[in-house]
Amino acid sequence: MYNVLIAKYGEIGVKGKNRYIFENKLIKNIRTMLKSIGEFNVYKEYGRIYIDVDDTNYKQVIEEVRKVFGIVGVSAAVKREKDYDILKETALYVLKHKIDEGKKSFKIASKRGDKSFKMTSQEMSIDIGGYVLKNINNPEVKVDVKNPDVVITCEYRNEHTLVYSDSVAGFGGLPLGTNGKAMTLLSGGIDSPVATWMVAKRGVDVEAVHFHSYPFTNMRSQEKVKELAKILSKYCGPIKLHMVNILDIQKEIAQKCNDEETTILSRRFMMRIAEKIGESRYCDALITGESIGQVASQTMQGIVCTNDSVKMPVFRPLIAEDKIDIIKTAEKIGTYETSIIPETDCCALFSPKKPVTKPRLEKIEKSESKLDVDALIEKAIEESVMEVISY
Repeated sequence: MYNVLIAKYGEIGVKGKNRYIFENKLIKNIRTMLKSIGEFNVYKEYGRIYIDVDDTNYKQVIEEVRKVFGIVGVSAAVKREKDYDILKETALYVLKHKIDEGKKSFKIASKRGDKSFKMTSQEMSIDIGGYVLKNINNPEVKVDVKNPDVVITCEYRNEHTLVYSDSVAGFGGLPLGTNGKAMTLLSGGIDSPVATWMVAKRGVDVEAVHFHSYPFTNMRSQEKVKELAKILSKYCGPIKLHMVNILDIQKEIAQKCNDEETTILSRRFMMRIAEKIGESRYCDALITGESIGQVASQTMQGIVCTNDSVKMPVFRPLIAEDKIDIIKTAEKIGTYETSIIPETDCCALFSPKKPVTKPRLEKIEKSESKLDVDALIEKAIEESVMEVISY
């Protein structure tokens, strides 16, 4: 029945003279997303983006297109030639299918794209509604303009007619690649994948850095993070994942610094390393999954101390989010089940029994003065490994 999908965008529509740039990028991203299932004709007409489909693939294509950042909804439609009588016949055809699915009430919503057409949108709705009601031959089916089971949308456009009903929600945002690039600190937990996804949703390309303490932590923890990056790559495109071993750094901190400061000091090293790798990869910012007060290192004072270690802006999209809301997003994007697989990470390895919750920057800096910070960072980066992760 369906031969085209309508991919609807949101914020892009208010971009003014630059809108075409976002539209073109969105079309490119849709084509990229669909490559795994085949080649599709993706094109735009008068502020609309279309994807040609058929009954054998449209459901699968909808599921992929809805994941493209910038898309707020996808509707399967019947596209036919520009003829008002054909438009009415198509509306009847679509409604019959909805009745077969159990719908008992309907509403016709019309849009007159061709302003030279003799009827207004409201007159079209009344006329088409009367036509389909007369020809439906089912006394149980009725018109309900306030709370219908299904809304049949009929469009009389300049080049063709369209009829559609349901819309599958997308994630919105802006097309990937329209807002610079950031380096995300990706752990194996719940938060950092969600934070990465949220910033990417705003059009930001991402690369990732993961810190581990092999052989004190096993390879399974690294594989877990690669799996998370793979899931994210479905939304974000191929992700360059930088694997950095910070075991030597953690040992130095444990030997020379106060036990209670271990987590904050380690975190400052991670931020500096991520910044240096990010600078070499032309990133404009860092991304973390921090949320105020969630753990000892994420108190206000702890975040101030880690912030001080870098000059690059740090994006923290989860900063005021409750854990339950973060989990809901993780479930929605498909990272949650992987994130909760129990594996020891580098942060837990040297975690103090009583970590400082209100660290003072001057004390942290005094402790760091006992370490050869630059040499430790340089060695960790030199020994890091980069891998491209794709879905």
